[in-house]
Amino acid sequence: MPATPRPRTKAAPDVLRTAGLDLICLGTKGGPPPSPDATGISSALVVDGAVYLVDVGRSAVTQYVRSGLKFRDLRGVFITHLHADHVADYFNLFLLAGNGNPAHRDSMPDVTSVWGPGPAGGLPDAFGGRTPAVEHPEDPTPGIRGLTDHASAAFAYSTNLFIRDSHVRPTRGLAEVHEIDVSATGATYRDTHPDIEPFLVMEDEHVRVTATLVPHGPVFPAFAYRFDTRHGSVTFSGDTTYSDNLIRLARDTDVLVHEAINVDGFQGPPALVDHLLEGHVEIQKVGGIAQRAGAKRLVVSHIGDLVRGIADLDEWADWAQIGYDGPVHVAAELDLIRIG
Repeated sequence: MPATPRPRTKAAPDVLRTAGLDLICLGTKGGPPPSPDATGISSALVVDGAVYLVDVGRSAVTQYVRSGLKFRDLRGVFITHLHADHVADYFNLFLLAGNGNPAHRDSMPDVTSVWGPGPAGGLPDAFGGRTPAVEHPEDPTPGIRGLTDHASAAFAYSTNLFIRDSHVRPTRGLAEVHEIDVSATGATYRDTHPDIEPFLVMEDEHVRVTATLVPHGPVFPAFAYRFDTRHGSVTFSGDTTYSDNLIRLARDTDVLVHEAINVDGFQGPPALVDHLLEGHVEIQKVGGIAQRAGAKRLVVSHIGDLVRGIADLDEWADWAQIGYDGPVHVAAELDLIRIG
């Protein structure tokens, strides 16, 4: 069936609601290079007014404010993996959005739980057999706890000044970090995505969150997450190439949010194309993944068009529809998608 263009609902204070299940695409761009046309990857799932963030890419904190969401409603942060484009704005949640007294203005809660990867445990061999330099050799593969601790230390002077002259809360204490333990799966940085069943990450009164390991080039760990709520389910692929683990996690999900790239007609070196496809799915094939999973709706985000630079959303929707019987939505900044 052809994709049918339709008007987009944009997140704004006058369209947010406190009952139901909504997805807000805060940022949709894949890859580290900044763009004037799109902000970094970040998605907000709003369940009966409680907010759960999946990834916090460049400018996600600003987009959160633009959407009309309140920081006081943030219940959890989920990081798929530690590539910079997924965490560029992560610590700004606590450093900037936490810089204020919640009794006087909207600010981060006193404690917000964060779930994400633990330390990789080792670095992969360098491409081409090189022996490259190692950044921060004392701790070259930190997990999300190490990232949080190092960022807190880097901004200690600013934080200490604000504590003394503005009575702000200590920044590091605002994040309760949970590194997801994958030791029982047998996975390592050499074997990043063994065949596994989805496993429980957390559960509260609004959501039950399960996860699996997905293949994203040499990155370890790289997670996909599924959120089950009383209004429906949403599965986020994270960055991944083709994965049976993801199919299991996303089985019969109401919405599958999947990343994609376009390399059709790309004139770059074939080795680069091979490298990209080791960690991503082509937009022309993502519909087949949604079909295999039995997803009721497909949302494409984390968009990377290596041929045109800026993706044509209608063209991408037609490509994503290939092999898929359900409705397709190619996400743009601040798109609001009602689910249940």
